[in-house]
Amino acid sequence: MRSTAEALALVRAFSPSPEEEKSHELILALLELTEAPFSRTQFRPGHITCTAAVLHLDGMHPGGPRVLLMHHHRHQRWLLPGGHVEEDDVKLGDTARREAVEETAVVIPDSGQAILVGMDVHGIPSRKREPFHLHHDLIFAFHTNSGELAVTAEAPRVAWCGMDEFARFHLPSSITRAVERAAGKKDR
Repeated sequence: MRSTAEALALVRAFSPSPEEEKSHELILALLELTEAPFSRTQFRPGHITCTAAVLHLDGMHPGGPRVLLMHHHRHQRWLLPGGHVEEDDVKLGDTARREAVEETAVVIPDSGQAILVGMDVHGIPSRKREPFHLHHDLIFAFHTNSGELAVTAEAPRVAWCGMDEFARFHLPSSITRAVERAAGKKDR
């Protein structure tokens, strides 16, 4: 079962870019100073979420690997699949893998370790019974050889995005940085 100690070791071992330094600091503080960093009901200062940067390595796209994107139903923008940590997620990388599969039906082989390639702390608007809060997001890289996807209620549109198409999908820099790191185009 995932633990705060394991998460701390993972985050401490990550070398953030200058743009990720503040997120790195906030995630460390969350893990060090709160009792329930994985609980989706901890709104102050927020909670850990996990995201999947799934690279399709079919070798057929001239710009290199493609990354899986979903058009998020609530945020109305293209993002990587991801979400909240569940009790039965053994490792944080398992959360990212599970969310990607649930939201897009992508096939991610069980072999291979999830690699932390990015982090981003961002605000989530209030809705229903949830006040405004922060998601302390950890981005993990995965690889697939299957291009099969499906739309779901959470992801009404899904797409494979080439490394040369980031601007077309209006991706935030936290995503492009993590994807470039996962593809080996940035230092890890």
